[in-house]
Amino acid sequence: MIRFLLDGEVIEAEVEATDSVLDLLRYKLRRTGTKEGCAEGDCGACTVLLGDESGWRAVNSCILFAPMLDGKVLRTVESLGGDHPVQREMIARHGSQCGFCTPGIVMSLVGRSIGASGTEGVPVGDVLAGNLCRCTGYGPILEAGEAVGVRAQEERLELPARAWPNPATADELAELLLANPETRIVAGATDVGLWVTKQHRELGPTVFIGDIADLRGIEEGDEALTLGAAVRYSEARLALTRLHPELGELVRRIGGVQVRNAGTIGGNIANGSPIGDMPPALIALGAELTLRHGRARRTIPLESFFIAYGKQDRLAGEFVESVRIPRPSPDTLVRISKLSKRFDSDISTLCGAFAITIAEGVVREARIAFGGMAGTPLRAAGCEAALTGKPWNAETVEAAALALATDYTPLDDLRGSAAYRRTAAANLLRRIWAERQDG
Repeated sequence: MIRFLLDGEVIEAEVEATDSVLDLLRYKLRRTGTKEGCAEGDCGACTVLLGDESGWRAVNSCILFAPMLDGKVLRTVESLGGDHPVQREMIARHGSQCGFCTPGIVMSLVGRSIGASGTEGVPVGDVLAGNLCRCTGYGPILEAGEAVGVRAQEERLELPARAWPNPATADELAELLLANPETRIVAGATDVGLWVTKQHRELGPTVFIGDIADLRGIEEGDEALTLGAAVRYSEARLALTRLHPELGELVRRIGGVQVRNAGTIGGNIANGSPIGDMPPALIALGAELTLRHGRARRTIPLESFFIAYGKQDRLAGEFVESVRIPRPSPDTLVRISKLSKRFDSDISTLCGAFAITIAEGVVREARIAFGGMAGTPLRAAGCEAALTGKPWNAETVEAAALALATDYTPLDDLRGSAAYRRTAAANLLRRIWAERQDG
């Protein structure tokens, strides 16, 4: 059973671990204003507002599992009563056409109007990057969003007692996984949710870790930034930006606000996807991963965590606890480039990350990693060797760009051919040199 607050009423509902919030709303609570468009967290038609100790955040209810509501506050489009300033502006500016996507758009804009997580200082266009309008009515929608003021989040929310059995601390999680190593760990469900909605997979025993406070720490130091595994991308964005602006810009490209409000740093790593956005950047910056197994901890270079496609260096019952990202030196040139078919809310065709340390015109160290070029996020050893100890000039860069062909054997797929990936990867390095000359 789960317990949550909906429009001032405590709701108790019997659910299964992989029931979606969207189905709970539409089929049990008859809140049909929330729509299903894609069932994969891409279109935003199912957007709702979720409140907890950290305040409000917009999320995709189609891939949010119902137990993740437990102990929280929920708002749907029906909660607005039809007379919210966002709704009035959408009507006045003719921002709704067929109307199917409108409830999700309204909820995203309502989130912005109260300064919900992930919207602070973010332009309206970026707030709505996770909401698709099939009638192409973006102009009036953006105008409506701009017309509504932004105020601070409301006072601390009164939350109902939790009912779903779940570990409250990392120690409890460690004990549970030792006793039940087959348990599926779910953090934000931005990928695992699709295993259910698209692949119809049975997850088996499941534990949700997104609310474990001691996995959600952010520690900024002079030498490094340390992020707990359950820190969400929207929560980490500013700290990552302070570490290096290129990281902040990369976070902007990870899904829409709703995805960044659910997806976690640790989940993106532990999932082991070869096209995960953040791992190549973290590998290039020399990140280290702390894994926990019972009371035992071990710290490894992030790059060694990824062994092969679908295989990571993680024991049964072991979990990702935190990631430590060293602060780049002033002599280190950092560039991160994500290539995808559309700018917003899309999966990488490839993602290249470069950390090149240059002193007195010579490359002292080069750490280069790519996603989307192999079965795992992988460093470019040949390219790095062609740069290290060499003068930073056009000839060196060209030799290193050509060496990338020996580092990777990319696949052909719908996102791009192997030839495109090889050419694009080399051109990203050439672009760094060209931009340095122009600037």
